[in-house]
Order: sequence, then structure tokens, then C-alpha cells
Amino acid sequence: MNFLPIYLTLGLVILGLMTLLWLLSLALKNSSIVDIFWGAGFVVATWAAFLLTPEGFAARKLLLNALVTVWGLRLSLHILIRNWARPKDFRYQAWRKEAGAAWWWRSFFKVFLLQGVILWIVAAPLLVAQLSAWPDHLTWLDYLAVAVWAVGFFFEAVGDWQLARFKANPANKGKVLNSGVWRYTRHPNYFGDATQWWAYYLIASAAGGWWTIFSPILMTTLLMRVSGVTLLEKTLKEEKPGYKEYVETTSEFIPWFPRKK
Repeated sequence: MNFLPIYLTLGLVILGLMTLLWLLSLALKNSSIVDIFWGAGFVVATWAAFLLTPEGFAARKLLLNALVTVWGLRLSLHILIRNWARPKDFRYQAWRKEAGAAWWWRSFFKVFLLQGVILWIVAAPLLVAQLSAWPDHLTWLDYLAVAVWAVGFFFEAVGDWQLARFKANPANKGKVLNSGVWRYTRHPNYFGDATQWWAYYLIASAAGGWWTIFSPILMTTLLMRVSGVTLLEKTLKEEKPGYKEYVETTSEFIPWFPRKK
């Protein structure tokens, strides 16, 4: 089976989904719903790839789809619950104010089409892993991927859960969470997210897709240097009391034992 025609078809599926999501955002007057869809978008993409690759090795396809589905739906549900009663994201509010009356169409390109393109690029190993019928058995790379995924899922899910509980306690207002998994990394959720993408890459590699390494590299870069760690750290260092001290003792990304001051 040829990769490119199926990959282009997958791109059209993602374009259609992002267009529908954009139309929904216009009705709700809320472009930030795109963040909720991020994880679920990969779930749709990987199951679309499942249907587009009938000749692929079934066990590997089901393994990959199960891992992506658990990750993506948990992430989307978490963001939905987190944002339910909150004001609209300040970034989108600022963009809407800047664009004025033109925001309704600019939002399609600046928010939805952009994220759709990124989703499509990053989803490449999710297709490649399901494309080939060879090898017709699970390899050591597949099993290693499950172990790596489990580590990533633990840090992301537990990190999100611990932070939600911490913020739910009014006594913690203005304080820094530095216990649990947050004792070993300042961003366990971002580290866990990136780690799971390296797991998906390992499954793709087991099916000969070693060349899709650009996907986990791109995802890790986005999480660390674009929309994740760097952006959040700048705000926290300026606004959160005690965060600079937290930085001095705790690893930024990869979990490690706390440093002594």
C-alpha cells in the first residue's frame, strides 16, 4: 500500500473535521474549543487510518489505536472539565480583539487550519504503523513502546489529577505544587505527553516507519519551546510567588531527583 495517497486522504478527513469545528466555534463565539478537540482529533485520525489500511497487521493496528484512544480521550475530557466554568482563553480573546470583525474568517486560518496541519503532520506515524502487514507479529519495539507509553501516561494523567486537586483547595491559592510527580519535574503533563508520542513512533518503527521520527521531535519541540513549557514558565516566573525557588530545585522537563539549594 502506498503511503502518500492514503496520507493525503487522511489530510482531507482532518480538514473536514477542523472545518466543522470552526463552524461550531462561530456558533459558540469561542475559538478555544479547538484545545478540547486536540486529543480527540488524533483519535479520529488514527481510527480513520485504521479504516484506510485494511491490509495492515491487525494486532499492531489495534494496539496503536487502543493507546491513542486512551491518551486522546483522557486529554480531551480533562481539558473540557478544566475549561468548563472558566472564562475564554486570553490568547483567543486577544486575537479576536485584534482582528475585530474579521476574526470570524481569520480564526479559520490562524487557529483551526494551523492546528489541523500540525495534527496531520504529527499523525504520520499513526498511519505508517498501520500501513504494512510486515512484520506479521508484535516485535520487541512494540512491547518497548507499551512500556514507554505507560510511563508517559502515568506522568501526564497523574500530573493533571494532582494539579486539579491542588487548585481545587482554596488554601493553596497562590502556592506552588511541589509534591507528587511535580517534585521531580516542573511539567509532568508535558513530559508525559511527549513520552507517549515517542511510544507511538516506536510502534511505527516496528512496521518500518523509522523515518517518521520528525513527528515526536516536532511534538516534543512544540511542548517544550512553543506552546508549552517556555510560554508557561515565563508567566509563572513573573506572577507566581515562590516559583523561582521551585525552578532552582526541580528539573524543568525530564523527571529527576530534586536539587539541594
